[in-house]
Formats: sequence, structure tokens, C-alpha cells
Amino acid sequence: MNPNTRLAARLVGIVLVMGVLAWVAVPFYSWFCRTTGYGGTTNVAERGSDVILDETITVRFDANVAPEMEWQFRPMQNEMTLRIGETGLAFYEAYNPTDRVIAGTASYNVSPDLAGYYFDKIDCFCFTEQVLQPGERVEMPVSFYVDPALVDDRDAGRIRFITLSYTFYETDLPQVQAQAAPVSQPPVN
Repeated sequence: MNPNTRLAARLVGIVLVMGVLAWVAVPFYSWFCRTTGYGGTTNVAERGSDVILDETITVRFDANVAPEMEWQFRPMQNEMTLRIGETGLAFYEAYNPTDRVIAGTASYNVSPDLAGYYFDKIDCFCFTEQVLQPGERVEMPVSFYVDPALVDDRDAGRIRFITLSYTFYETDLPQVQAQAAPVSQPPVN
């Protein structure tokens, strides 16, 4: 094999390796965040904790909408104090003040970031896309607990205030709603 062919083969190999690494980076990063709680990523649990401590923790609730999202979105309580390991149930309210159907998806995080590894959601409106009709107002629950293992963590063990924050982003309407959405007609003279 001549040197030019060998160089071309190496360059093609490098490009392929870079492409594969770029392709796996997003799922790997998502897995890493879920596993470690990095960046305030929370865990998902099938049920509440079996252990409830006498120590308490206060969870504060925050709500935001992306600039292009026309909904109004707010927590229905500012904060909640629970025993560590106790299941909490909080509600958020979303309102669509527009004259069109809007779909939205909520992204979430917990701060301080270290607390994300110990914050377990059992059920949450953020797990699915939400679709609101014009003028519709809904209450959306989130069920959660703080894992008692938090108190044994050398770095996170002193955390006693956690902020759960959501941001709603507008998404494309699901196919069924998009087909059923009324088409605006020009006014008839």
C-alpha cells in the first residue's frame, strides 16, 4: 500500500471514529447524569422509600417558561418541609391563555446539583408531553421523596434545602391533535 493510500485510510478511520463518538455522546451524557445526579438530574423510583428519618428537608418549587412558550406556569406551593424519605406530593399549574392548542414538555433540575442524586421522582407531569387547549388551566402533580442515603454522603449530607425547578418548552403537537386543530380561516366580507 502506498503512503498516500495509507494516509487516506487513516483519515477516513479518524473521521469514522469521531462520528461514532459524536453519535454516542448524547445518550452517554444522559446516562451519566441520571446515574450520578450530575447537573441536578433526578432519579425515577417506582415507589416511595421504605425508610423515613426524623430529620427534615425543605423542598422549594420553581417554575419557568421558555421565551417562545406562551403558557403561564407556576408552582401551587412555594415550599414543602418533609422528613427525609417521606413521600411528598406537590402541584404545578399551567394555563394556556392563547386561542390555539399548545403542546409542551418540561425539563427539570434540582439544586444544589449534589442533591439530584438523592431526589427521587415517583410520578411527574414532566415524564410526558402536556397538551393544553385554548383557555385550558390544569393542575399537574409531582410525587417525590429525598433518599435517606443523603445524610450519609460526605459532601451532600448537610443539604437541608433543595430547589426543584421546571422549565416548559413548546413542542410540536402530537399528530392526532395537529390534525384536529382548527385551521384559521380568513374573515368573510
